Amino acid sequence: MNVHDSERMAGLLEQAGYVRAGKDAETADVVVFNTCAVRENADNRLYGNLGQLAPKKAARPGMQIAVGGCLAQKDRDTITRRAPWVDVVFGTHNVGKLPVLLERARVQREAQVEIAESLEAFPSTLPTRRESPYAAWVSVSVGCNNTCTFCIVPALRGKEKDRRPGDVLAEVEALVAEGVLEITLLGQNVNAYGSDMGDRQAFSKLLRACGRIEGLERVRFTSPHPRDFTDDVIEAMAETENVMPQLHMPLQSGSSRVLKAMRRSYRQERYLGIIEKVRAAMPDAAISTDIIVGFPGETEEDFQETLHVVREARFAQAFTFQYSKRPGTPAAEMEGQVPKEVVQERYERLVALQEEISWSENKRQVGRTVEVLVAEGEGRKDDATRRLSGRAPDNRLVHFARPAEPVRPGDMVTVEISYAAPHHLLAEAPPSAVRRTRAGEAWELRNAAPAEPKGVLLGLPTVGAPAPAPAAQPGGGGCSVC
Repeated sequence: MNVHDSERMAGLLEQAGYVRAGKDAETADVVVFNTCAVRENADNRLYGNLGQLAPKKAARPGMQIAVGGCLAQKDRDTITRRAPWVDVVFGTHNVGKLPVLLERARVQREAQVEIAESLEAFPSTLPTRRESPYAAWVSVSVGCNNTCTFCIVPALRGKEKDRRPGDVLAEVEALVAEGVLEITLLGQNVNAYGSDMGDRQAFSKLLRACGRIEGLERVRFTSPHPRDFTDDVIEAMAETENVMPQLHMPLQSGSSRVLKAMRRSYRQERYLGIIEKVRAAMPDAAISTDIIVGFPGETEEDFQETLHVVREARFAQAFTFQYSKRPGTPAAEMEGQVPKEVVQERYERLVALQEEISWSENKRQVGRTVEVLVAEGEGRKDDATRRLSGRAPDNRLVHFARPAEPVRPGDMVTVEISYAAPHHLLAEAPPSAVRRTRAGEAWELRNAAPAEPKGVLLGLPTVGAPAPAPAAQPGGGGCSVC
């Protein structure tokens, strides 16, 4: 969601006359930080980065710094108190005001702090500067109606608000016309889509409608909630050809007692029942999850229940997090806060188990032939290894030997998997087929344009096609919102 919002911020700034700066802040006139508030390290990183920018701004009086997103919505005046050199603070509900606030701060020569309490404009109505010409995020809703005791997101993003299905499909069709062949439907609780409209089957209907859009080859969605994961969604996934055999289903804990304390509204049996139904309908589906270790009151017995679910579900990937106390959430005030050293030891056991399972599940892919969507920036060592990288239909990362003919990001290649590691697959032989696509043409057209002059830097790491982050490492810093 934050990456998608950042694309909107970039679009707003470009529409206002700004242009993209280089990869550092040395030449930028404006630096924008789009923040997350799910975990404590987001706070630390923001103020650390702001501190590093202070001397740069002092040396360049015309430079401006803006802070937006969930942390801005939460901290409000705290940001300008701790970092008085910040020019603009804006929240999750008024992203569209960014250019106006920057101009106002420049003219009035004082910080502008403007936090709206409700959504002013649905983000998808704003201009956008998409990072990928072949894959795109499409927001179907914003906000969340859940009350998970560890999560501050509903307080910062507000209640769920759904887009009309016709508006969603119109955006998808427009993207496909531009060359996009993969879309990811996005929402804080994406499969609750329809609750705002009184239609409990709205999400499965939306998936089927996406299946009827000519030229749309891949459909994904994130992140669903087990409470709202109904049989009609599973049927739509299995029966709609362009909906990919991949599912990200947050678990958070395998202990029914802890799930109750988390206010998660499902229990272990219900969760494993969903996994069983998905596997029955789509035997080759790759399932990933989110897990929190060390929630207040978690005992060793509770943790063993989590390990049990991990063994039963056999996730292709798990994003694992140590519980992070967030002020303003009920869990922060709960008794039984688990000591840091206990959380760390449990976390390491969970990571080791999931690594073993991920590797085992990936080894089952060896010998299979898959069609890979060639991606940009997925393989950090591609230049050194003379390989290219992309995503299989089930979203597994595949590195493959470069074919003799030119291949562009957005094109499709057919490869045979020859080797498996815990977090990627390898096709050592050249592709048996290369399919040039309109998405590849769109990428080629974008990169043939003259280099842009320097001007504005967005304070967010470079992003590419929508895809899960690499598997969480110890101390992981990912964002889990459901």
